[in-house]
Amino acid sequence: MTRRSALLTTGLALGAASRGVHAAPAGRLKQSVARWCYAKIPIDDLCRQAAEIGCKGMDLVEPPDWPVCRKYGLTPAMTSGKAKIPDGFNRKENHDRLEKELQETIAAAAEAKVPNVICFSGNRRGLPDDQGKENCIIGLRRVKKMAEDSGVTLCLELLNSKVNHKDYQCDHTAWGVEVMKGVDSPRVKLLYDIYHMQIMEGDIIRTIRDNIQYIGHFHTGGVPDRHELDDTQELQWRTVAKAIADLNFQGYFAHEFVPVRDPITSLRQAVELCSV
Repeated sequence: MTRRSALLTTGLALGAASRGVHAAPAGRLKQSVARWCYAKIPIDDLCRQAAEIGCKGMDLVEPPDWPVCRKYGLTPAMTSGKAKIPDGFNRKENHDRLEKELQETIAAAAEAKVPNVICFSGNRRGLPDDQGKENCIIGLRRVKKMAEDSGVTLCLELLNSKVNHKDYQCDHTAWGVEVMKGVDSPRVKLLYDIYHMQIMEGDIIRTIRDNIQYIGHFHTGGVPDRHELDDTQELQWRTVAKAIADLNFQGYFAHEFVPVRDPITSLRQAVELCSV
């Protein structure tokens, strides 16, 4: 930690103490934090500090750590199970395996009251977009009743294929929305990753407003480089957060940026920025 970040952390801590240890930013969004971005911090410490900051959930956390989240009042907001980004629903030969894996993941999530399970389209590998779309619809229809009966939402993630996930098929909102329309389930939604969609198509607020009924979850991350939500990034995150809150979004708004400064200070600043 640098001297500057230490002083900043101390100042923020004193401010929090003056308001009470558990004083957290008020806001209309349920903010969450992605576990993998803070992998060096022990889970118990991360949960405690995230709760004190004002987070309501933790993303991409698996069953062994769910009780730790609950201990600090955090909801394990999203789990991944055995899902793998390159191998998803866009190929029919994956459907039997994915259905079996999701039966286990959804059952565990439902029992623990974990609201969301992530899933992926998979990579193209030469597969035309229309065929991949049709296959995703067929595959997700196979598991939608399971999700509906369990009260768990399957979230198909939108990822960029330009920088981070070359060849990934669900890389534009319009394609993902067409899949959602074809599946037609209140328990199958899009995970709209703002970082990825800013890279692929921009026009973030208009796209969210036009498609909010198909979105079940959000991820953040500064563009470029997926770092802090600050003035080195090209989006005005408070404006984006307010636009989502104004739509009465009831899901989780999860921070999935990789901090390059003191991680807890960066998380605190992001939560405060997006408390609208």
